[in-house]
Amino acid sequence: MSASHHPTSQPLSERAQHLLRGLVERYVADGRPVGSKTLTRDLGLGLSPATLRNVMADLERLGLIAAPHTSAGRVPTAKGLRVFLDTLLRTQPIDEAAQDALRDKLGSGEPAALVENAGRLLADLSQQAGVVLLPRRDVARLRHVDFVSLSDDRLLVIVVTDDGDVHNWVVRQPSGLSPAALTRAANYLTEHHAGKTLAQVRGAILDELQRARLEVGELMQAMTELAEHLTPPPNAGAAGDYLIRGESNLLASADAAADLRNLQALFRAFGEKRELLRLLDECLHGQGVQIFLGAESGYQFLGDFSLVTAPYEIDGEVVGVLGVIGPQRMPYQRVVSVVDVTARLLGAALNRRQPHPM
Repeated sequence: MSASHHPTSQPLSERAQHLLRGLVERYVADGRPVGSKTLTRDLGLGLSPATLRNVMADLERLGLIAAPHTSAGRVPTAKGLRVFLDTLLRTQPIDEAAQDALRDKLGSGEPAALVENAGRLLADLSQQAGVVLLPRRDVARLRHVDFVSLSDDRLLVIVVTDDGDVHNWVVRQPSGLSPAALTRAANYLTEHHAGKTLAQVRGAILDELQRARLEVGELMQAMTELAEHLTPPPNAGAAGDYLIRGESNLLASADAAADLRNLQALFRAFGEKRELLRLLDECLHGQGVQIFLGAESGYQFLGDFSLVTAPYEIDGEVVGVLGVIGPQRMPYQRVVSVVDVTARLLGAALNRRQPHPM
């Protein structure tokens, strides 16, 4: 459970691990530097004050905790938080009320409604901002297709997917295809292949061509020529998109002393989309829950904020990613569980959904 992390150069003793975990958990809960008396009371280690001071000094020497200003207490550094997240985090199961809300809102429905519900649930349950990368277009299921000849060499492809979205792009028109052949091909694809992903449609056409090798008439020739155009070209606006819900939670949960410029930079990234899309796209190729810890992750726009993500799947294939954005001092124990369960339930709901009837 990591992203762009830098582990310590030497393993921590069990005592030091226990102390670091307790300090991080207390700091996340209170937002204040943690003193040795608090650690002794909360952890019940039975350590003498001198031993406790020695372990704290070791953690400080390793750069895992630090004393802010003149405070007698300690706070975890970014490096200390990373060690905690990578090796010491104990996730906390979400309560029954939260599970019921997730199952109720992510039980069934149209893809757009399910994604919207997932974003709102992430924001509500975490009290941070919820983000959902929309399912990739190439896994949307075909409802209807049309081919419209624009000129001798330009063809408009119109694809309506099962989520109600209409996509169109212009391609080079295969030579020798009459308007009647284009109409017959579109009707055949719609009638026989609705409910399949565009990739599945192309594969099915190739299979049919193999079986009908001796009967390649105008219809099969047209479909063979056109099948490759069912995926939009790279520059046809096929880039992903995402929705964010609960941005106001970031304002409410921000520390009074939080750097306003960090928050402004984050909201600017929300609006411009490019950097956050790049980060979410990176998450598509990761395994399970990932945590990007502020600028330490390599993404400067995160500043002092963190992103917890998990991919969601349809038919065993990762099609999107969702997550929670919040301050680095957020309850990761619960947030990780919320993100993980939401991703699983969203994928299951999208997987169960039946294609629209024609």
